[in-house]
Amino acid sequence: MAVLHNRVSQKELKQLMLQEKEPRTTISFYRYFHISNPKHFRDEFYKNLFSLKVFGRIYIASEGINAQVSVPASNFEMLKTYLNNIQGLDNLRLNIAVEDDGKSFWVLKIKIREKIVADGINDPDFDMSKKGKYVDAAGFNRLTKDPRTIVIDMRNHYEYEVGHFKDAIEIPSDTFREQLPMAVEMMQEHKEKNIIMYCTGGIRCEKASAYMLHNGFQNVYHLEGGIINYVRMANAEGLENTFIGKNFVFDDRLGERISEDIISHCHQCGKPCDTHTNCKNEGCHLLFIQCSDCAEKYSGCCSDACSEVLQLTAEQQKELRKGIDKGQHIFNKAKSRLRPLLKSPQK
Repeated sequence: MAVLHNRVSQKELKQLMLQEKEPRTTISFYRYFHISNPKHFRDEFYKNLFSLKVFGRIYIASEGINAQVSVPASNFEMLKTYLNNIQGLDNLRLNIAVEDDGKSFWVLKIKIREKIVADGINDPDFDMSKKGKYVDAAGFNRLTKDPRTIVIDMRNHYEYEVGHFKDAIEIPSDTFREQLPMAVEMMQEHKEKNIIMYCTGGIRCEKASAYMLHNGFQNVYHLEGGIINYVRMANAEGLENTFIGKNFVFDDRLGERISEDIISHCHQCGKPCDTHTNCKNEGCHLLFIQCSDCAEKYSGCCSDACSEVLQLTAEQQKELRKGIDKGQHIFNKAKSRLRPLLKSPQK
């Protein structure tokens, strides 16, 4: 019987990945389609991707698949062929990372979830097949020049903070499930306008567009392939790129540069900065923005307190971590938890 999990430590796996000579390509893809037996699908998917030396994070649910992976360059076409031969995944769009060194993942993890995007939707009448119209890069640029168009960012606060489309409206929340009803409420006075929704790779804005239609909106669009596909198409077709700053990504890179603009600030000193990092104190591991000066000053930590913890022995640190609620330190808590630690931005 095939082993469907890794038996080597995370540290060793990362070292093995870094020692690889062949370049890797980081890609993301998703598809909303019915999977009758997610566990069987997951097991077969794992065996085939493992054989192609694919690393990454994949979620499987009865509503579809959501994946961010890296694959050796020599296996890219084989992976593409395998995916396209799966019923429901034919003609799948693969979003290739904009800025990529191929070192984004070092282990393959495929998990079964209730939904591929946690949305908080419990209405049995909600139909994911009734979604907004796709709009490509050229269509996006054309529609956004129309004063009757509103652009909505369906990503979390910390993603919007480092980069977004010009004039895009932020839905001020750190979870997608909170953003959906907020978007409906905020857009009530604009029901007659064109509404374009976007996200990183398309999966959240596609569901958001269906939710808006479900709540009585009519002229709803969503950006095909999200920011990643938009940037590639804009570059390939010589179009104006209206995305400003950095695109946050959920892998070891924590961001890819889209424009040279730096629109956010270091959470500790207020200097212009858009480099996300995780606090080096494993008992905290908070996601925040930190400049190189503060990284040196605080030893890569979010505060003096965490920096002091880092000076303790490994055994002492392990003892301190006992009983800590890690749920308070996940990505979507970054802004609310950091706020009391921050100094006012420099003027």
